[in-house]
Amino acid sequence: MTLAIILLSAYILDRIIGDPRWIPHPVIGMGRAISALEKSIRSRVASDKGLLFAGLLFPIIIAGGSFLITWAVLKLLALVHPYLAIAAEIVLIATTIAAKGLKEAGIEVYKHLRVRNLPEARKSLGMIVGRDTAHLDEPEMVRGTVETIAENIVDAIISPLFYAMIGGAPLAMAYRAINTLDSMVGYKNEKYFYLGKASARLDDAANYLPARISALLLFASARILGLHVENSIRTVKEDASKHPSPNGGYPESAVAGAIGIRLGGYNVYHGVESFRAYMGKPYHTLEAAHIKTSITMMLVASGLFVLILCAALSVLSIFGIEWMWWT
Repeated sequence: MTLAIILLSAYILDRIIGDPRWIPHPVIGMGRAISALEKSIRSRVASDKGLLFAGLLFPIIIAGGSFLITWAVLKLLALVHPYLAIAAEIVLIATTIAAKGLKEAGIEVYKHLRVRNLPEARKSLGMIVGRDTAHLDEPEMVRGTVETIAENIVDAIISPLFYAMIGGAPLAMAYRAINTLDSMVGYKNEKYFYLGKASARLDDAANYLPARISALLLFASARILGLHVENSIRTVKEDASKHPSPNGGYPESAVAGAIGIRLGGYNVYHGVESFRAYMGKPYHTLEAAHIKTSITMMLVASGLFVLILCAALSVLSIFGIEWMWWT
C-alpha cells in the first residue's frame, strides 16, 4: 500500500501548502532547460524540416531527462534509507499537482468580482489566461476563470496523479515536463509550428485518457453536489469534440453542462480576435458564484480520483502486486 499512501499524502500536501514561492519549483528548472535547448537548436537549424526533426529533442531531453533525474535521486535516497525516498517522492509528486494554486487563482478573481473591483479582477485573470483581459466585463471574466479551472483539472491534477500511479514521481515529473513543453513551445504559430509540433502532439497524447477520466469524475461530482449531471453528460456528448484541443473540451463541457452555463465564444489574443466553439447552453447568466461552483467541482472530482487510485492500489497490494520505481 506504499504507493497509495504516497499519492494520498502528496495530494493532501498540495492541498495544504500548494507551491510556496520560497521553495524552488522543478518547473522553473524545466523552463530554463527548454529555453536553453531552444536557443541551441535555433543557432544550428533554420529550415522547416530541420526544425521539425530537431523538435523531437525537446521530449527526449527534457521529459526523458526529468524522468531519469527524478529516478536517480529517489534511487540514491533509497540507498540511504527507504523512508527518505518515500518522503522525497511525496514532495516531488506534490510539486506536479496544483489543486491549491488553481483554487486560489480562481478565488482571487471571485473576490474582486464580489466587491465590483473589475480592474483588479482583470489583472488577476490576466495572470492565469493568455487572452487579453483589459476590456472584459464581469460575465466574460467569469467565463475565462471557469474555463481555466475546468481545463486545468486535467493538466494540473488528474494527469499528474494518473502518471504518478503508473510510474511514481519519475513519470509524474516527466508528464509535468511534457506539459511545460506544450505551454512554452507547443503553439501553432509561425515561430513554433515546426519546432514545437512534437511537444504539442505528445501533450495531446499524454492527456487523452486523463481528460476523458476527468469528465467521468466531473459527472460524479455533479451528482454529489446536486448539479445537472444529465445535462453535463449531454453537453460532453454534443460539444466536447468542438473544442480546438482534443482534450480540453471534455472537462470544459462537463462543467458547463453541470452548472447550466455556456462557455466558449470570442477571445482576443494580442489584439487579434478569435472564436472558440460554444460549450453548453446558457440556462444561467454567468456570474461570480459560478467560479466557486467550478472550484468545488474541481476539488470533489480530484478528491474522488485520489480515493479511487488509492483503493485500486490497495486491492492490488492484497494480491502482492506493488511497484516503486526507485526500488
